[in-house]
Amino acid sequence: MRDVMTLLDFEVEAIKNGYTLVAGVDEVGRGPLAGPVVCASVIMPLDDLIDGVDDSKKLSEKKRIAFSELIKEKAIAYSICEVDEKRIDEINILNATKECMANAVNSLKQKPEVLFVDALKLDGVDESIKQQSIIKGDAKSYNIACASIIAKVYRDNLMVEYGKHYPEYDFAQNKGYGTKKHIDAIKTYGITPIHRKSFVKNFVE
Repeated sequence: MRDVMTLLDFEVEAIKNGYTLVAGVDEVGRGPLAGPVVCASVIMPLDDLIDGVDDSKKLSEKKRIAFSELIKEKAIAYSICEVDEKRIDEINILNATKECMANAVNSLKQKPEVLFVDALKLDGVDESIKQQSIIKGDAKSYNIACASIIAKVYRDNLMVEYGKHYPEYDFAQNKGYGTKKHIDAIKTYGITPIHRKSFVKNFVE
């Protein structure tokens, strides 16, 4: 289990510079062929840390679910937003991700002073919030890692529910990503209303 102290360099620097409300924002679901992109933003207390928090991709499903509940309990503020497949097709996945992230930050019940963003710079966010883009931020910042966990658990649960409506596509297992079984189902049955048309055009006649 990773020592949570290794994720605090950026947070500690922000505190040294006089900031107290530090937020992280992250996305899940840029790559799938189906379903929304989901973004979460959190402001976590830095005097009550959750040991073992890490980039959501490095945690087991069981740990992610447990951590997600703890994060939501302890957070000073958190929000989860989604941008659906129609909007992704309309403005492309990068712009949809930025829009989703900005929505998540703007939905926080308390405004942060500093915002750590995983690899991007966001428009549409209060200009008084100092933004810092961190490459691979979910593996370097505690707040971004916490955001990545709650976004991942939320989106996974959403795709499991979609799987009940569209069982042929194996969404409960693949979460909308382009596995062989998923692509074969598209070729056999066509696309569903939750497929991203701009992503699946190569698999559809």
